[in-house]
Amino acid sequence: MLLLKETPPRQPLPPTRLVVPAGESRAIDVKAGQILRIEAREDGATAMLFAFDRAQPDIFMSVHHTRVFSNSYVLQAGMRIVSNRRRALMVLGKDSVGTHDLLMPASTTAWLAANGYAGQTGCVESVSAVIQEQGLTPPRLPDPINLFMHVDLDQQGRIIPLPSRTRAGDFIACRVVADMVFVVSACCTGVPGNDRPGALEVATAEELNAL
Repeated sequence: MLLLKETPPRQPLPPTRLVVPAGESRAIDVKAGQILRIEAREDGATAMLFAFDRAQPDIFMSVHHTRVFSNSYVLQAGMRIVSNRRRALMVLGKDSVGTHDLLMPASTTAWLAANGYAGQTGCVESVSAVIQEQGLTPPRLPDPINLFMHVDLDQQGRIIPLPSRTRAGDFIACRVVADMVFVVSACCTGVPGNDRPGALEVATAEELNAL
């Protein structure tokens, strides 16, 4: 398990935990050197993950650059997740599910309503509200990394939604290597088989055994 451990030039921070209710989004500040752990608290839960640099608003986690940097659309252990400047932000360590998506955009309220999910708040609107609350000013809302979402590509390059494999208690853990604000959304994806919002737990610690 690769977790890019370097001693950060700061005092150790206490562990933190927060719950992201189904259909909502939350933000958490994570410092370089900490572990970020995201856990599904319900079967079928998905987590749309974004990250932003407080000090430099034009730097954010980029799923597009991550695919190119790693030459893969499959998120797997040891993979570096990078910014729009191709600099590593975190490294995926432990992963109990193994099915994540680096292709699908975030849902919008209008798109969900038009596709049979009336009354659901889209990820774009939910995350945008959190960004505003946090005082962040990114130039645009990037596409997310869709944790626990299960889709595939067929031989013709078509995206094929598959039934979720996520069960309550499944998680990923990453070593963060740059100070970032992470926004985690548990909103409806609108992707068949992965479209039941479920609560999430987000936690940080200096070491994995503290979570």
